[in-house]
Amino acid sequence: MRIANPIMSVPGAMKALLDLSAAAEKTGLDKDYVELICLRVSIMNGCGMCIDYHTKLLRQAGVADEKVYAVAGWRDVPYYSDAEKAGFALAEQITHVQVSDDVWDEAAKHYGEEELSGLLIAIGAINLWNRMNVATQQKVA
Repeated sequence: MRIANPIMSVPGAMKALLDLSAAAEKTGLDKDYVELICLRVSIMNGCGMCIDYHTKLLRQAGVADEKVYAVAGWRDVPYYSDAEKAGFALAEQITHVQVSDDVWDEAAKHYGEEELSGLLIAIGAINLWNRMNVATQQKVA
């Protein structure tokens, strides 16, 4: 049997991760876009709990359905700006732990240092959430 949830088992861990995510939001990045990034990364990592969570947040925020439903196929649809596409490419490569100079340079064209740092923090945080949830086989409630 796997442990229930490591983020709840270690005192202070939940607050630390929530604070980390909140710091990323203070960089000027659009909150809905960060949620789209989290959804994309969660799909890549197969974290059903986070896919469900971020999809619901995006729908509650009123994000256009086509932006939510097409996030996995972002390259092939017209719903995203060049800046959003650059962020998705960066998120995918960070998730694969391999960031090319081309992808980094394209993202840096669209985001200043603070926003780019926020993207890196948000992408790192969602990858941590996904990995803990997948490892402990968390289920959608």
